Amino acid sequence: MSSLKKALNKLRTGTDSSPASDDEKITSPKTNGSSPKGSPRNSGTFSRNSGTFVRHSATFPSAESPRSSGFFSHKTDSPSRNSGTFGHRPGRSGTHSPIRLVKEKLHLGDDDSSSSEAVPLNRDGEPMSRNQLKKHEKQAAEEARRKEIREREEALVRKRKEMEERAEQELSPEAKALYGVFPINKYAGEWKPEERAQLMGLSIADVGKVVLFRARIHHLRKMSSKFVFFVFRQQTITIQGVLVEHGEISHHMLYWAEHLDPESVVLVKGVVQEPKAKQGAVLGASIHDVEISVHELHVEAKVTENLPFNVYEAEVSQRDIDEELQEEGHKEGHTRVRISDRTRLTNRVIDLRTTTSQSIFRIQSGICNLFRGYLDTQGFIEIHTPKLQGGATESGASVFKLDYFGRGAFLAQSPQLAKQMCISADFGRVYEIGAVFRAENSNTYRHLTEYTGLDIEMAIDEHYYEVLRVLDRTFKAIFQGIYDKYRHEIDVVKRQFPHEDLVWLDETPIIPFAEAVRLLNESGWRDEHGNPLPENEDLGTTDEVQLGRVIKEKYGTDYYVLDKFPASARPFYAMPDPENSEITNSFDIFLRGQEILSGGQRIHDADMLLEKMERLKVDPQTMEEYIQGFQWGAPPHGGGGIGLERILMLLLNLGNIRHASMFPRDPKSLPARVPIKQLRHPEASTMHPPWEGQDRAAANIDFQPIEKLIANYGDASNTSWLEERTEIWRDEFTGAAVGFVAQDGFAITVGDPLCHQTQYLKTITGYLKYVKKERGLKPLWLLVGSSVEEVLATKFNWRTFSVAAEQRVDPVANHALHDSEVQRKVRHAEREGVKVHDIPLGTPVPDDIKAKVDERVKDWLANRKGRQVHLTDIHPWQDMEHRQYHYAITQDGTICAFVAMAQLSPDHGWQVKYSLDFPGAPSGSIELIVTHALKVVAAGGATSVTFGGGASARFTPGHNLKGTRVKVLSRAYQAIASELKLTNKTEFREKLGAVEDPVYVCYPPHGLGPMGVKAILNFFEDEQ
Repeated sequence: MSSLKKALNKLRTGTDSSPASDDEKITSPKTNGSSPKGSPRNSGTFSRNSGTFVRHSATFPSAESPRSSGFFSHKTDSPSRNSGTFGHRPGRSGTHSPIRLVKEKLHLGDDDSSSSEAVPLNRDGEPMSRNQLKKHEKQAAEEARRKEIREREEALVRKRKEMEERAEQELSPEAKALYGVFPINKYAGEWKPEERAQLMGLSIADVGKVVLFRARIHHLRKMSSKFVFFVFRQQTITIQGVLVEHGEISHHMLYWAEHLDPESVVLVKGVVQEPKAKQGAVLGASIHDVEISVHELHVEAKVTENLPFNVYEAEVSQRDIDEELQEEGHKEGHTRVRISDRTRLTNRVIDLRTTTSQSIFRIQSGICNLFRGYLDTQGFIEIHTPKLQGGATESGASVFKLDYFGRGAFLAQSPQLAKQMCISADFGRVYEIGAVFRAENSNTYRHLTEYTGLDIEMAIDEHYYEVLRVLDRTFKAIFQGIYDKYRHEIDVVKRQFPHEDLVWLDETPIIPFAEAVRLLNESGWRDEHGNPLPENEDLGTTDEVQLGRVIKEKYGTDYYVLDKFPASARPFYAMPDPENSEITNSFDIFLRGQEILSGGQRIHDADMLLEKMERLKVDPQTMEEYIQGFQWGAPPHGGGGIGLERILMLLLNLGNIRHASMFPRDPKSLPARVPIKQLRHPEASTMHPPWEGQDRAAANIDFQPIEKLIANYGDASNTSWLEERTEIWRDEFTGAAVGFVAQDGFAITVGDPLCHQTQYLKTITGYLKYVKKERGLKPLWLLVGSSVEEVLATKFNWRTFSVAAEQRVDPVANHALHDSEVQRKVRHAEREGVKVHDIPLGTPVPDDIKAKVDERVKDWLANRKGRQVHLTDIHPWQDMEHRQYHYAITQDGTICAFVAMAQLSPDHGWQVKYSLDFPGAPSGSIELIVTHALKVVAAGGATSVTFGGGASARFTPGHNLKGTRVKVLSRAYQAIASELKLTNKTEFREKLGAVEDPVYVCYPPHGLGPMGVKAILNFFEDEQ
């Protein structure tokens, strides 16, 4: 934690040439002045001088209203949170404060004007110090802001209720019928058909026509109390709607309509009219020449969960961002944000609603229909082959194995074998559109583990080029059909994925493989070792792409064929060339430099097939049915297989094959379910809360205590939530908790939510909705684990990076036991008569020991040098139910060292919460007591102990950060880490074998500008 604070203290404003994805200003390091002395905080780190003093114990008020927002506060009624301090901190004035320096650089100066009023008194009846007064003022301002928010929310509720009551009294039945929410099940009973309009068909010729249509609310804007703009979306089409108060359309209807949520499904009745815009055309919708004057509006499906993004936001393209940046008067920080691919694919249903996705999959459907339609005219019949097979089609290495009633089986790598058996069965010409499975662990932009194959197989009369000719004509029929029938969809896709139309020739170039390799070598292309490419080995992806460029330049086409592939690059059933057995009668077809089809002539002779299988170590017994078809006589034949998603990706230049698959499957799909482990407190589960099956409010059941949630689900950072300044939001249904500190208009959260991992998404969604909508705060999330970072980045499009890590050790494999230096110090302490005493978990701590430890903490504080930055004060006797204590005494009975171990979740084990050696302690006391504490928890079955957070060796970008921003942040962090020696682990941690477990800083787009930095600085300043 101290490393993060120090890093932030070194930031100063700078410039950024890439504001398209983020708005924050990047800062550069600047050397601090001297560090003034301050009261220490504890981050759970180990140090000979670590430790902190006692703050006033936190209290936990119970919920008075169970049906409220599920929100608690640790704050007391005292006007000051400084009750637990040990006096005024010296050394806070002058220019030596790094926080003051950063504020000056960011132009975030404090108001230092003095007041003539009497200074308030603290709890001890003494005048407040400057720092106490500052905190008091902040708390008062925060309470005033909360009161204002509450009053505003209450006023809004009252107004809505009042408007509903007035509408009920004032409106006629006819006016009431013009708007509202339809009953969920109104689609039965008497059927009265009405003509429904399709937005795509509307034009200037329809002006004056009354239309009825279903659409989603794409976007809405309240222009005044009498005028609301809508953008309605129907698949790939958007149209502007205007709702104006007049006649039967009341102000009650407008008030109701302006509060509808985007993405709601509505039934609209209105009149087509010419746009009233000054420019004469609607620019914010795909239909420019007409708009809808809304006369009736009913909701058919409401949005009941917060959306991570809406379709209007997802429609933002890079071109839109670039154009905004070029606009005169553009304000920094007001640039729209492009939703990342990962966020889109993680929230696939929302992404599929976009006009781009709707267009992509209409074109995909068109490819299949054109493929099917053309082959039907060529005498082919469609077949459907099984996807469960007894043997691998091509090689066992890339096949999914599964249990088939106790017997081994495989998912089909292709319909290859079944297609050939159909030719043996005299079907002549067959094709199939079906699923293909490849168990290849390839996480690239062009590979999927499940895709749709378009396959053909046909008998050959005279030459295997007959197959190539059919395939060539099929592709050209598909290309021409797509551009003829789907021009609107292609133009929609181009807004998000700019590209040129495909170019192909009437006479497709058919280039022998060896000649293509020579063309590539002659162009100067070389392999990774700088050598020319061999003519008898298959090409790599980068080689193929480069060859595409060479051929485009030479032949002027994006579409071509490579023929006569080497035998080493083809499966066992490929027919060898009659004149050269090293090559085959096989070919690949390419589009924009990448393969979209692999095909050729097959071996139809049983003896040749068996000989080839034996040579390539393919077991014929797994393919007896397949081989038998050839033993019974099969005609010469050939075919090919097309990857539907691959051809769609290349045709539309999508850049990632996952955009071409409706629900893509790759090696990272279908993640393992997080197991539900035995909890320390099963009665405090969030998966099965105490009120499960009941209404919590009606049953008068309290939420699970925070202390027990920490022991069930928490890590080291969550123990800071027990501080009195932390407010706790609770999920009404599960009891899941998120702690945050309201600071300067931001909600600063440290650590993961307290709940099971499977509940992270729902919990985070509810919490973010609360802090943004009910509290009006901007969220920042610090020091979260990888699972929460993944949710924030992929579900909410947040930016993430890591500069810190939890320092974890395995107490069972205690490296210090084998370190000669540590053991020498331990033996020295033992010779000095130092003895360690344990207070096991659940054992009351004697009052006299408490008093002695508290006195020694005061001694330690008095001896403490320099400014300290930690997450929490020291509370030795806080949450004692989950604390285990160890103290060391000298021969004269003086306590010389103290360790408090905090019990965390079963996954995280324990935290070395406090580790202190007091003034006058014999050398080796801290080594003795810490190694002893590790032995004790190891004997109890613990496998993980954390010493808290520490700085990482480098800046590591997480998600949605790239380009210039990463370079600037990385350089700044490296300078800071080097200058302040943030990465110097203590010698003792190294000897314990500490392993870094990265934690992340996460923030929404435009969420970490100067004001965000200021909030974090003040957050830590309050902690001092």
